[in-house]
Amino acid sequence: MSAGLPISEIGALVGDPGRANMLSVLLDGRALTASELGWSAGVSAATASEHLAKLVAGGLLEVARQGRHRYFRLASPDVARMLESMMVVANSSNAPETRRRATPRIDPSLRRARTCYDHLAGQLGVGIADRLVVQGVLVLGDEAGELTESGRAWLEQLGVTTEPVERTRRLFCRPCLDWSERRPHLAGRLGAALCRRCSELGWIERARDSRAVAVTPAGLRGFAEVFGLSLA
Repeated sequence: MSAGLPISEIGALVGDPGRANMLSVLLDGRALTASELGWSAGVSAATASEHLAKLVAGGLLEVARQGRHRYFRLASPDVARMLESMMVVANSSNAPETRRRATPRIDPSLRRARTCYDHLAGQLGVGIADRLVVQGVLVLGDEAGELTESGRAWLEQLGVTTEPVERTRRLFCRPCLDWSERRPHLAGRLGAALCRRCSELGWIERARDSRAVAVTPAGLRGFAEVFGLSLA
C-alpha cells in the first residue's frame, strides 16, 4: 500500500491530457514558460498555471527564474525516462487498451530523428546505438553500458567528452527503450554527450516547436562516414 500510493499520485498527475501534453513538449529538454506550455496543451492561462503548480508540487517539473519570467522543465532525467517508457506502453499493440485499435500513426520526422530529453532517439538514435555496439565501441547490457578501451579513444577522437566536468550521480550510459522503434537508444551522460557533439558538428538541427531534429547535408555525410549509417 505504501508503494502504491506514490505511484497512483504520479499516475494521476500524468493522466490528465493537458498535463500529459505539457510533459511531452518538455521531453526535448527545453525550459518553457507557462504561456508556451498552455498554448502547446491547448488550455487557458489559468488552467495552465493550475496544471504547472501540481506538476511542480509532484516533483515532475522544476522552475527556473530569469528576470520576470519563470521557465518550467522536467525535474530530472528519471522523469524523462518514465515518460518515454509510458509512451512505449501507450503505443504498444500488445497493450490491452489498444488491441482493438489500429497502430497509431507516428510523425515521420519524429520517427526518423528526435530528442528524448538530452539525447538522440528515433531511427537515428537507435542506429547510433547499434553501430557503436557492432563497431566494438560499446558493450551494452539491459541496464547499463560500458565503453571498451579502444572505444573510449575512438570517441575522444570524434570530440565526445566521456568524463563529467562536475560531480554527478547520473549513470554514464544506459539503454532507453525507444517508443517508436521499440529498441534501445543511448541515454545517460554518454547519450547526452553524443547528442551535444552532433549538434556542435552541425550534423543535426532542432526543429522549432518540436522534438524532431533535422539531419543536415553535413550530417548525412558524417553519420555515413563515422557510424556507417545511411539516412538518405
